[in-house]
Amino acid sequence: MSLMTVAEVAEFLGVQEIRVQRLERESLLLAKERDENGQPVFAKDDVERYKTFAERIGGI
Repeated sequence: MSLMTVAEVAEFLGVQEIRVQRLERESLLLAKERDENGQPVFAKDDVERYKTFAERIGGI
């Protein structure tokens, strides 16, 4: 399983980092764990599925 940081997810989704943090806080994008700084990290597969789903319903 490949993990992505908040910055990597933001770049992949084309949004700001604060948006990724909000998605995680609202449980729309679930973090797999936290890094040493307490920041969420996400499974790449989950991020890809979220992007596909979000595009189907009208955008991120």
